[in-house]
Amino acid sequence: MVDIKEEEGKSMGTIVIEVIAGLMSAAFAFVAALAWNTAIQTAITQLFPNEGDLTGLFVYAILVTILAVVAIIGIARVLAKYQARDKKKA
Repeated sequence: MVDIKEEEGKSMGTIVIEVIAGLMSAAFAFVAALAWNTAIQTAITQLFPNEGDLTGLFVYAILVTILAVVAIIGIARVLAKYQARDKKKA
């Protein structure tokens, strides 16, 4: 069983949000990495004639990266609000 203890100056809600923010950020980073991996693999296969739409994959990778950055910024803002609320309570 997991024993979660409140850290000094942090509420249980803040601790949970911090963990969720870290996990969500890692998930978005993983998706962006997978997109770039596919794009790079296709770029290499384009050097040797093979089927695949290189432009589409790079556009996809860029869009996923932008989405991940926007999501991480949003997650960080939510986390900052919880941390600021805890500072006011302390």
